[in-house]
Amino acid sequence: MAIKPQSAKAKGRNLQKWVRDRILEALPNLEPDDVKSTSMGAGGEDVQLSPAARRSIPISVECKAKKQIAVYRLYEQAVDNAPPNTTPVLVVKADRKKPLAVVDAAWFIKRMAGNE
Repeated sequence: MAIKPQSAKAKGRNLQKWVRDRILEALPNLEPDDVKSTSMGAGGEDVQLSPAARRSIPISVECKAKKQIAVYRLYEQAVDNAPPNTTPVLVVKADRKKPLAVVDAAWFIKRMAGNE
């Protein structure tokens, strides 16, 4: 059974809010208005950063919350194969596309904020 559009949007909205909250936790010097979750259907970035936030964590965030994404199975293999005290990184590449690195989002945000 397919998920209702309203439920799909709620899943995406919740992921955006999770990212926003993790960035604000990692950068306590920021104000809540420095990191905003955009409305569903709005163009551009899913999590908007103020100039102050972007100076602290120079990233652009796109969020996708879907039932199945094959990358999770691959990432689990990276986690299983990672020696103790290392950060698993999955590098994926599709035909005619540039390679992408997949890491734990919470770890990434802390690392970008200089908290790890």
